[in-house]
Amino acid sequence: MPSLSEETNGRVERLMPGSTIGIIGGGQLGRMMALSARYMGFRVGVLDPTPDCPTAQVADFQITAEYDDKTAIHDLAVKSDVLTYEFENVDADAIDEVRGIAAAPQGTDLLRVTQDRVNEKQFINDHGTATAPWRAVNNFDELDAALDEIHYPAVLKTRSGGYDGHGQTVLRSDADLEQVRARGDRGGGFPPSILEGFVDFAFEASILVSGNGKEFVTFPIVRNEHRNNILHMTIAPAEVSESVARKAHELALRLAKGFELAGTLAIELFITKDDDVIVNELAPRPHNSGHYTIEACSFDQFDAHIRGIAGWPLEQPKLLSPAVMVNVLGQHVEPTRALIAEHPEWNVHDYGKAEVRHDRKMGHITVLTDDTAATVEALESTGCWDDLRPRDAKA
Repeated sequence: MPSLSEETNGRVERLMPGSTIGIIGGGQLGRMMALSARYMGFRVGVLDPTPDCPTAQVADFQITAEYDDKTAIHDLAVKSDVLTYEFENVDADAIDEVRGIAAAPQGTDLLRVTQDRVNEKQFINDHGTATAPWRAVNNFDELDAALDEIHYPAVLKTRSGGYDGHGQTVLRSDADLEQVRARGDRGGGFPPSILEGFVDFAFEASILVSGNGKEFVTFPIVRNEHRNNILHMTIAPAEVSESVARKAHELALRLAKGFELAGTLAIELFITKDDDVIVNELAPRPHNSGHYTIEACSFDQFDAHIRGIAGWPLEQPKLLSPAVMVNVLGQHVEPTRALIAEHPEWNVHDYGKAEVRHDRKMGHITVLTDDTAATVEALESTGCWDDLRPRDAKA
């Protein structure tokens, strides 16, 4: 087992190659974490309910059980030196219960903050960083009062759970509010929620920050384009002013230091028309918008994550080439596979998921380029992603 220190809050002083990293969650993020870990000489185990999940295909062993199965988490801890996770809906209490068996370098404070949107917004604001205006709302009376302050348009989100737009309702008028009331009257109830005001942003962006609990490094700020509430494309780097880039890097470092971050944290941003930087959400793990780093950076977000939780030193990553990353959803698998042989410039990543479903993330493609605009146009012109084009662009 690794040597642990009280002064480092149970973090690993230095994890040696040959040690075992246990990953809770077996999707594509866990798969890419595992690949980085194996290159560094670590053994890898995974806990996931799906046999032969994407991570298990590249791991040393799998424990097949639900994510909230405390016995299974205990078994993974017994077989591991360090535990990490690939998504935020993990049972923080279950991790706390096994921290005497295996190290949990990320801790559970980060989990608990990012699992609750109210706690997350409060943490961000407390560390001197702007968000959209927000109010916690737990019933219709509180929602009415919050709307009086924030006004339409606004978005109502559940405090916990939800991703890719799930658990969210846009409120543009009283008619939308009445639909929420009707849903409650039909037995939907009113779960603990947060009301957020809209931000008049120029575009969406994100930045990654990684740490080992003591030192922290940032990746470039990138521009993101979402379609149907799912990330479609990332352009690295984002074309922003020096002021915006500086603000993004400074806020990333502030938040990382506030968490005493070990591993990689993704920060989703809104860039306003007057060059302000507003935080939208945090993801306490590597992120879809950081996949470009695998080919485009001196080391990638997964390498940084593994080095961070292993207590290894970190070096400021360098962007070696501009890049464009595009997601391959279920409906894009056949058309992209049909064109792979014609596009040697495509760096293709297949996640190894057994079931192809519409809007399910099945892989991604990254293209290194000296002209990101031309590359975006070339990718879109293949027709593989026509279903995601805005209606007025399909004519």
